Amino acid sequence: MYKILEAKELTSNIFSMVVEAKRVAKACEPGQFVIVRTNGDSERIPLTICDYDREKGTVTIVFQAVGAGTEIMAHLKEGDFFHDFVGPLGCPSDLVKEEISELKKKKILFVAGGVGTAPVYPQVKWLHERGVEADVIVGAKTKELLILEEEMNAVAGNLYVTTDDGSYGRSGMVTQTISDLVGEGKAYDLCIAIGPMIMMKFVCRLTKELNIPTVVSLNPIMVDGTGMCGACRVTVGGKVKFACVDGPEFDGHQVNFDEAMQRQQIYKTAEGRAALAVKEGDTHHGGCGNCGGND
Repeated sequence: MYKILEAKELTSNIFSMVVEAKRVAKACEPGQFVIVRTNGDSERIPLTICDYDREKGTVTIVFQAVGAGTEIMAHLKEGDFFHDFVGPLGCPSDLVKEEISELKKKKILFVAGGVGTAPVYPQVKWLHERGVEADVIVGAKTKELLILEEEMNAVAGNLYVTTDDGSYGRSGMVTQTISDLVGEGKAYDLCIAIGPMIMMKFVCRLTKELNIPTVVSLNPIMVDGTGMCGACRVTVGGKVKFACVDGPEFDGHQVNFDEAMQRQQIYKTAEGRAALAVKEGDTHHGGCGNCGGND
């Protein structure tokens, strides 16, 4: 059992929880995720790690109540427990593998959309703690849906907030802010974009035109977190990958976003899942290492 030490609503329907999970906190790195279950019979919910404190043995998660499982989670409070809190899972961000001296030479831009701000934050914080400053664009539909602005401002080199409706910060989509910054003379060696699939698609379309290498996190398409359900099957550079076991981060310019988003819609129904299983055969799922599904 994993105790919830803090639970709060960040904004409408988006929640933050600090969970006591000492072994996860000790081992996790930015970019990874956990799987939680509220009880022994509930669904598995993969959530990217928003923050962690190794000394206190805590992990912070942020989630949006969009289904039955997360709706139940939204009603948990301080002092309640998760039945399961498994992790860290997935591959850490490539940033943690690079030499700090090399990272300091790079101009890095993070682009966060909606709840995608949560997994962007630990990466920016990790860089900040090592003396590497990065620019960050945080986008939301409205001011009311903006999250973690204060926390992000404390670790970002420059923070640019934009809202679709112009109710706060800059006006327009995150892609408009990218174009504006480049037009103002900013040059970037790397872009890391995390948010809704459609946002990441159009960020990658723009950064490809601007010749900015771009990494995306495909956590939005994960379901069971082990590669066995087939939900997060994606084509990257012409090869079949699974976001939860091969990622969740990939070269955004190599991701077939249209195929991935189409699969998301098909996967929602039992008939759709059955059709995908037949069509994709042995490559429908991956992770077991025995059937060729993770090739």
